[in-house]
Formats: sequence, structure tokens, C-alpha cells
Amino acid sequence: MKFIQTPHLNIGYEEWNPNGKSTVVLLHGWPDSTHTWSKLAPALAKQGWRIIIPALRGFLPTTFLNASTMRSGQLSALGRDVLDLIDALDLKNPALVGHDWGARAAANACILRPGVASHLVMISVGYGTNATQQQLTLEQARNYWYHWFMATPRGEQTVREQGREFAHIMWDTWSPAGWYDASEFEQTAATFDNPDWAAVTLSSYQHRWGHAPGDPLYNGDEALLDPTPQLNVPTLVIHGDSDGANAPATSDGKSHYFLNRYVRKVLAGIGHFPQREAPEQVASELLSFLG
Repeated sequence: MKFIQTPHLNIGYEEWNPNGKSTVVLLHGWPDSTHTWSKLAPALAKQGWRIIIPALRGFLPTTFLNASTMRSGQLSALGRDVLDLIDALDLKNPALVGHDWGARAAANACILRPGVASHLVMISVGYGTNATQQQLTLEQARNYWYHWFMATPRGEQTVREQGREFAHIMWDTWSPAGWYDASEFEQTAATFDNPDWAAVTLSSYQHRWGHAPGDPLYNGDEALLDPTPQLNVPTLVIHGDSDGANAPATSDGKSHYFLNRYVRKVLAGIGHFPQREAPEQVASELLSFLG
């Protein structure tokens, strides 16, 4: 694991094939970690890509530099973190590949700095689903039970006191049974021991629905992200048809948002973690799209 300082974070990141001519940044989601890319990174590196895999704010080993910095998990902050990482590592037009939170962060980075990425890949997230006033089907409202739970005092207490157990429920219910083993979860859950994990988690979901304030530092970025703007970057969306967190319908019918090449792939029998559940299939789709 390597480290790089940005304006607000000391970011821990993995690097594969440092001499690769072009770079892919792989961004994990919640509740997950850099380990989510362990089966995918070798395939990309083998094809000549330089791979950067950062731990997001709130996840070990990434830490905040200043105790006074708000432990915000708002999605604009995550997008700005991606840009700060790109600047700190002096990356030139990397491809941004994100899953869950990472997908939202990657898309936001592309909005906040047009032209920053050569390609955008969003896994298990439909574009346009960050807005507080978005329309939700009853199915998706049910899927988001954990969002609503975290907006209550009991939910806050659960995340702070039983974070691993809470996250384990997501792994058990977001994909078809039997997709992971206990050691895989424990390896990932160790990154939740970051003392800021609960605060960042709660902030992210509470802010998304207007239940908590954001960090004023990102007010300007928030104004650029809402209402949802169109994107002008080649984009691939990968979604499992058995995703129990974000139903595949949430990424359907979104082509009007994209001014550049747009491809959507739905994977049969796959849940919320395609890069873990079907790494060879995801690698094939990525390599085909990235060229």
C-alpha cells in the first residue's frame, strides 16, 4: 500500500503496473474496500494498464489530515476527492471505473472537471440517482430501507456500535446467496475499523436525502451537480439483473444524459458486486470498452 496526501486526506492506495502507458483508477463502494478489485486489477494490468486503487474517505488506511475537517460523506466530497487524487498523482486523463459510491464519485468528478477522464465506467449505479428529489419506485424505496434506517437515532446507534454486523446484512441481501466466503468479508470489514467510517457513512446517506447538512466547503460543487447535468465522456454502465440494492431499472432509460458514446450491459444472475461475483466477465467488458 502506498500513500499520497491531498488537501484533506492521506490516501492509501494500491498500484499495479506503475509503468503502464495509460491509467485506470478503480474506486470501491460501500460497504466495501480496495479488495473488491483484487480479481480484476491483474487482468487489466496484464493488458498494459497502470492501475490505481484508492481507499475512499472513511475507509482504512485513508485518514483525514485535520481533526477539524468535517467527516462528510456527501457525494460531492467524494467526487472532489477523486480530482484531488488525480492532481496529487499527476494523472493524465485516466479512465475512471467506480462501483457503488465509487461510481457516483467518478461521475461527479467528470461533472466537476469536464475532460478529466478518458472513459467513465459505472458499476451497479444508475446515473441521475443522487438527487434528493428523484422519483423512486416502491421497489427501490424498499431496497433503500437502510438509507431510511440511518436517518433515525436507532439507525445511527447501530452504525456506530454494530457497523460490521450492519454491513454484513448488505452483503447477504444485495446478491444471490453464496457469492462470497467469510474470509472475504472479514478482509474487507477490517477497513471499517477506521474511526471515521461510521461518521462518513451516516453523513453520506443522511445528506443524500436532506436529513443532514453538508460541508460548506463543497457548496460550489453541489450547485454544479444538482439538477443532474448531462455528461460528455464515453460511458459504460454495468448492472447485475439481481442487484438487491440498486435495482437494474435504476440504470435503464438514461441514454439522454450522455452526449458521448454510451453502453449499458446487464449481467444475468449477478447481484450488486459484479466485480467480485463475475470478475472475468467484468474484465472482458471493461477491456472491450476501454480499447
